Amino acid sequence: MKAEDGMGEGAPQGTTAGGEEKKPLIEYPTVYTFKVMGRQEPGGFAEYVRELFRTLMGTEISPDSIREQPSSKGTYVSVSVSVYLLSEEHRRSIYVRLRQEQRIVYYL
Repeated sequence: MKAEDGMGEGAPQGTTAGGEEKKPLIEYPTVYTFKVMGRQEPGGFAEYVRELFRTLMGTEISPDSIREQPSSKGTYVSVSVSVYLLSEEHRRSIYVRLRQEQRIVYYL
């Protein structure tokens, strides 16, 4: 099962269920960190994630923007990628793409 991506149903963005205006949870532009988990494999899951985000962002991803953390048994690896986002739509489009990737086991 994959994590919630904030794309569920409910009140329109910017309003509460009672219709009151509310401040957005994320103010753009911002640096946002995605956390992606998958199986540790030859060739490196972290490199796969880096290439995926390079494609999604349309620019090279700095090695300083990626953190890798293997699981205690070394079967899985968690990769945190910090990127500069301009809008909520861009954040959501990345989550849609992450959901489609077969090598990704879980994401936050």
